[in-house]
Amino acid sequence: MTDRITTDREVADGLPPPRATTGPLVWMRRNLFATPGNIVLTVLGLAVLIVVVPPILDWAIFSANFQAGTSRADCVHPGACWTMVRARFGQFIYGFYPEDQRWRVDVTFVLLVIGMGGLLIEKVPGKKWFALLLFVIFPPTAYWLLFGGWFLPEVETRLWGGLMLTVIIGITSVASLPIGILLALGRRSHMPVISLLSTAYIEFIRAVPLITILFMSSVMLPLFLPEGVSFDKLMRAMIGFTLFGAAYMAEVVRGGLQAIPKGQYEGAMALGLNYPLMTTFIILPQALKISIPGLVNSFIGQFMDSTLVVIIGLFELLGIVQVAARDPNWNGLSTEGFVFAGAFFFVICFSMSRYSIRLERKLHTGHKR
Repeated sequence: MTDRITTDREVADGLPPPRATTGPLVWMRRNLFATPGNIVLTVLGLAVLIVVVPPILDWAIFSANFQAGTSRADCVHPGACWTMVRARFGQFIYGFYPEDQRWRVDVTFVLLVIGMGGLLIEKVPGKKWFALLLFVIFPPTAYWLLFGGWFLPEVETRLWGGLMLTVIIGITSVASLPIGILLALGRRSHMPVISLLSTAYIEFIRAVPLITILFMSSVMLPLFLPEGVSFDKLMRAMIGFTLFGAAYMAEVVRGGLQAIPKGQYEGAMALGLNYPLMTTFIILPQALKISIPGLVNSFIGQFMDSTLVVIIGLFELLGIVQVAARDPNWNGLSTEGFVFAGAFFFVICFSMSRYSIRLERKLHTGHKR
């Protein structure tokens, strides 16, 4: 026994040490220098970064202007004139909302963050209370805070704009999901009338550009309303966004429904569940889980499409940037404003994408092991 152990040790001592399997060097070897082709692409990528990144950093940070000012003349350095963004920051965030009433927007945003944070963060207890806050209490409270009435001065929606308006339109697009689910179920219905109407709506909306929908909702919709009945321009835009997004949501959900194996339906029917119970508790949860990537992609698309409301006279973040660029005091400084707006859109859209990936992994979408 002793000789065998000694021999094994001698053999082990004669072998080279095991190569590391973790760490940054291992990651680089596997992902950047694994093959000659990877080595060439890595070198080319580094060369592009060396050429592109330093000038961008110099323009955006090292040679940029951050001091306060009231015109382009206050930007003395050759880099970016963030002085313009600093001077217009309040307008970029609140639009033309009265300065003495902007605290109402801040309170609304805080309530939104509390509701969404409590609902989306796993470790926070009391999910049902946060859901009650977000879906029941928050909508009328937000409307009262932003629009006014009942001890608050009214602020017309034509004064809303900037980041505030972008977020409002993005949040209201969530309403397209339940409508899309109903349309998807209706399109797969065995009742010919419901299936035909759902299919006709989906195909018609998806064949029309969003600009046309916004134009119709803003200009043509009032012509079909009874005399004396009118909707606010922002309300008409949100209705147009919701109805347009619902058609795309319906197709995403329909794809998830078609991916459900037939055995799931048979198992639900074997348990004696009727169609509403089977759809609500067995089929639809699985279909929505499968559809997470497509649904999030649709939400991101709708959020970015919010910039199109400028064609009907609503100035969201990108529209406010364009207005600032046309100011004679800041003439020609549109790049800084667009970079600011682009950074905001990137943060929001990237956050939604990462959260959807985390949600997929948590729910094991695709029956991953």
